[in-house]
Parts: sequence; structure tokens; C-alpha cells
Amino acid sequence: MKPSVLTKSALALVMGIAFSATSDGQEIKAHNSRQGYLQPGVVDILSILPPAPVVGDARYNADREIFKSTRRYINTPRWNLATNDVRYDNTSMYRDFSCALGVALTPELAPNLTKLLNKAGNDTQRETNVAKNFNKRLRPYKIDEGDICQPKSELGDSYDYPSGHTTGGWTWALVLSDVAPERASQIMARGRAYGESRIVCGAHNASAVDNGRLSATVTMVSVRNTATYQRDLRAARLEVSSLRRTAPVPTQCEAEAALIKENIFSPVP
Repeated sequence: MKPSVLTKSALALVMGIAFSATSDGQEIKAHNSRQGYLQPGVVDILSILPPAPVVGDARYNADREIFKSTRRYINTPRWNLATNDVRYDNTSMYRDFSCALGVALTPELAPNLTKLLNKAGNDTQRETNVAKNFNKRLRPYKIDEGDICQPKSELGDSYDYPSGHTTGGWTWALVLSDVAPERASQIMARGRAYGESRIVCGAHNASAVDNGRLSATVTMVSVRNTATYQRDLRAARLEVSSLRRTAPVPTQCEAEAALIKENIFSPVP
């Protein structure tokens, strides 16, 4: 399947592309010192995630082939979406999930939801960083030559496995689905595509993205079982229900929807 022929200008209308990137090693690492719903040690993430692929592992070879094959997306609309998805601040994430959620929110409009998302994200990122620092796997462009969608200097010496950006995007998808279960299919599809953007970008291997989702999912099992999360979830649901009557409805979502459906793992034409 060939990359989408949607224009860059059409995507820009949907996504508002004019980004200043943040990296796994900067924005996401800051979650380590922030309060979440769990005490450190509640989740034994290293006993759950498989070890990172190493030379000789079939996953290692598959990661290399996927990295090389997805360089075909450079300068396509899907590449532009991946570039957009580098940003990880709350304002950008609300924009990214606005079409899926069906309402355009901001941190200022939705303080209760923002609190819920940030605290859950602190827990999931902490566990992913434990695994990332334990595995110390190199990013794909340090194994095979290839361009990526953000300056390599932003990623510095940070590691690949599991993907922090994917953990963050999947956490948003899980929490937003709790808040708006009637939109769960659209929200989870956007969360899946957010992780795949890291593969298209070339910043992460496919195995790192898969296990970024797994890390977020298993951590959220414990988060969701806390009384505090459930209390904050009720407040966020009431807030979003009210905002649906007053906040803007996102428009021009068709371009994003088409890109989300695109199979980035399809054979090279």
C-alpha cells in the first residue's frame, strides 16, 4: 500500500503543525519525580515486560527491517503526523486527541481531566523509565542509518525500549476512554497511531512501541484500582460532560482519520 496522498496543508489544518519538539530524555523523564496514584514498587515492570531484543533475536531483525522499510514515509502526510506527535505537552496532546474525543479541550478548560491524565502518566512513565534504564537498548537510527522526524540531538543518549512517548500516548488513550467510554474506539485508535508515529519517525523500534503500550496497560491496571483514581475519574467525567455543551467541536478530522487507518507495516510497493 502506498503512503496516503493527503496533502501536507490538509494535515496542517487538522493538526496545527508548527511544533517545538520535546524528547523522551527531557519532557518524559521529568515524570519520575512527580506524584502519581501509586507508590514506587507496586508494579514489578521488569517481571512483566519481555527483555529487549538483542542480536540473534528474531525481534531484533524484525525491528531493523521495519525501521528501514518505514523510511519510505519521509516527507509524506504520515511523516507530518509523526512529526506532529513528537510534542508531548498537555496542550498538544489535547489537540491530538480532540477528533477522537469529539471535543476540543485545553488544560485551562479541563483542570480535573488534566490532573487525572498527569497523575496517571506519572505512574506509567515511571515504570517505563525503570525498564528503559534497565534494558539500555539503542535507538534504531544508531543501529542502521536513516533519517528521523526530529533532530537527533533532542534524543541525546536516551534509550529505546520501551518507548516513553508510546507509554504517554497509550496512557492518554486509556484514561480518556475511562472518561468517555462512548468514544473508546476512536480514542484507542488514536492512541495506537500515536505510538506508531514513533516508528514512522524512526525514533523507536517497533518492539519498543509494542512494549510501551504494554507497560502503560499493566501499570494502569493498578492505577485504576485505587480509590483516588476513581474519585478523580468521577470529577473528570462530570467536567467533560459539561464541556461538551460549551467547548468547540473539532472540525476537518477526515485527514487525520485516514492517516490513522493507514497500515504502516504493509509491504514496500
